[in-house]
Amino acid sequence: MAQRAVWLISHEPGSPLCGTVRFSRRYPTVEKRAKVFNGASYVPVPEDGPFLKALLFELRLLRDDKDFSESRDSCSHINKTSIYALPIGGEELWPVVAFMKNGMIYACVPLVEQTLSPRPPLISISGISQGFELLFGIQGFLYSGQKNDSELNTKLSQLPDLLLQACPFGTLLDANLQNSLDSINFASVTHPQKQPTWKAGTYKGKPQVSISITEKVKSMQYDKQDIADTWQVIGVVTCKCDLEGSMPNVTISLSLPTNGSPLQDILVHPCVTSLDSAILTSSSIDAADDSAFSGPYKFPLTPPLESFNLCYYTSQVPVPPILGFYQVKEEEVQLKITVNLKLHESVKNSFEFCEARIPFYNRGPVTHVEYKVSFGQLEVFREKSLLIWNIGQKFPKSMEISLSGTVTFGAKSHEKQPFDQICIGGTAYLKLHFRILDYTLTGCYADQHSVQVFASGKPKISTYRKLISSDYYIWNSKAPAPVTYGSLSLFSTDNASPSCVHAKRTTLPSIHHCLLSSLPAKHALFCATYTNCRKHPEMYGTH
Repeated sequence: MAQRAVWLISHEPGSPLCGTVRFSRRYPTVEKRAKVFNGASYVPVPEDGPFLKALLFELRLLRDDKDFSESRDSCSHINKTSIYALPIGGEELWPVVAFMKNGMIYACVPLVEQTLSPRPPLISISGISQGFELLFGIQGFLYSGQKNDSELNTKLSQLPDLLLQACPFGTLLDANLQNSLDSINFASVTHPQKQPTWKAGTYKGKPQVSISITEKVKSMQYDKQDIADTWQVIGVVTCKCDLEGSMPNVTISLSLPTNGSPLQDILVHPCVTSLDSAILTSSSIDAADDSAFSGPYKFPLTPPLESFNLCYYTSQVPVPPILGFYQVKEEEVQLKITVNLKLHESVKNSFEFCEARIPFYNRGPVTHVEYKVSFGQLEVFREKSLLIWNIGQKFPKSMEISLSGTVTFGAKSHEKQPFDQICIGGTAYLKLHFRILDYTLTGCYADQHSVQVFASGKPKISTYRKLISSDYYIWNSKAPAPVTYGSLSLFSTDNASPSCVHAKRTTLPSIHHCLLSSLPAKHALFCATYTNCRKHPEMYGTH
C-alpha cells in the first residue's frame, strides 16, 4: 500500500505542451520495491517531461491530437475507470491513477506487489484505493477556501512538507492534509513531545475505545418463478480510540459465529499497519472462488485522534431477513391489495422500529380504505396517496403477518398527486423500513476481550451493532417490475456493468446486472450506489 510517484499537472490548452507539471514527488525506496516485486515486467517511472506528454496523450488533451490511435481509441480499449496504461519508451507504465478537476490533473503510480504480466485485477491492488484517497486529499487541501492563484501557489509550495508527514516513504497515513498543516503550525509554537508527524495532537483523559458495526441490507423481491429475488449486505466498522501517548497501538478483532456469513470485499483504513492476505483475497466477484475466510479478522493499527471507518465489507447472506409478497388487483377506481410478510427464524425479533410504506403513484387522492390487518396498525395519508403499516417492535410468535384491503381513489390531479415514471398501471412496490439494535445479519461482532490496547492505562471498551434496511423493495407480483439479470463475469473485466447481488430464495447470492435504464432515480439508487463500489473498487474506500 504505497505510491511510487505523485504529480500535479495544470492543463493549459494554449501552451506548447498543453500542460505544466506544478508538483511531483518520487519515492526511491518504493521504486526499489517495485523493481523487486514486478521482476521482468518492471517499468521505471519516467521523468516529468515524458510522463506529461504520455498522460496528456492518453487523456486526449494534446493540441491538434485528432489522429486515430489504435492503442487508445479502438473499441477494445474503452476505459471506464480512471486507471491508465501510459506508453513510455516502447513499454507501458501501469497502473497510473489520474483524473482532472478544476483544470488540474492529479496523478500517481501505485505500487503493485506482484508481477504485472498478466495484469492482476484492480481490486487486488490495495495501492490504487490509497492513491485515490491521497489525490482526493490533495485536491481537497488545494481548493478548500482557495480564492485566487496566489493562494493556490502558496498551498502548492506547502505540499512537500505536508507530504513528508501525511505520506512518508510513499505510504499514506492521513489523507486530510489540513491536519498535517495544523500539526506543523502547532509544533512551531508549543514544541510538544516527539510524536508521529502525521498526528495532529495527543489525547488527554480517560482511555476508551468505541467500536460500532453497522450493516445495511438491500433487497428486491418479486415472488415470481421466472425472476430471482435479490439481496445484499454492506457493512462498515466505525471506531473512536481515545488513548494517551504519542503512538498507541491497537488490535481490533472481528469474529463470526459458527453459522455466520464470511465477510468479503474488505477495504481497510490506511491506519491499519498489517493484514492477513486471506482477508484481502476474500472476494464476491468470482462465484467459483472458494477463498471465503471466516475469521477472526484482526486489524492491528495506530489509530488517528478522530472517529474513522476501520473497514468496509460485503457479505453473501443465504436469506433476506424479511421475505414477503405484495399483490395488487385493479378494479375500476379501486385497488385490492394483499401483503404477506414473514420474519426469518434466524433473525432477532426485536426492532427499534419496523414499518411498511405502500405508495400509490399516478392516481388521485385516497378517498376510502377498507382493510384487515393481522398485526400492527395502518395509517392512511390521503393526499399523499400513501399507506404506512406500522408493524412495531416485534413480529408475533408465528413470525408471519398479513394485510389485505381495498383502496378507493378520487379524481386525479396532476399538480398535487405523486407521480412516478415506472409505477404505471399495476407496477407498484412496498418498501420496508426497519432497524434492529445489537444485531448484524452476518453475525459479525467485536469481542471486547479480544481488543488489545498497547498504551498506558486500562481503557473502557464499548461495542455496538445494528442492522438497518436500505432500499428494501417488494414488488407487485401481478404486474411487470424492474428486474435483475446478468453474469458474474461482468466483474472480471473493465467492462463492468451496474450491479446488485442476486440470489434465489433457496440459493446463496451471486452478483448480477441491474437494468437501471428502466428505473427512476430513486429506485435506481439501490443499484447505482452499489455499482460505484463494485465497478470502481478503487474508489470504494475513499468515501
